[in-house]
Amino acid sequence: MKIVAEISMYPLKEQYIQPIQEFIDRLNTYKNIKVITTATSTTVCGEYLPTMQMLGEEMQRSHEKIGQAIFVCKFLNGDKMSTDL
Repeated sequence: MKIVAEISMYPLKEQYIQPIQEFIDRLNTYKNIKVITTATSTTVCGEYLPTMQMLGEEMQRSHEKIGQAIFVCKFLNGDKMSTDL
């Protein structure tokens, strides 16, 4: 089963661009997922459990590095999507 996750990160610090870019750069290192970044969010598509585990690990990594950050996520059943994400 596939999952599509749309995620936005809001670091609670003045210098917020670098932590967002680092998070996106780390997501792009995973070869088993598809990553699409826009101005307001990043969409990740992959197999359900590995993708959820990867997102959890990367969000935890961000929290450990920068302290507080808000992650806003939407999760969709990728198997039911009509597009080729």
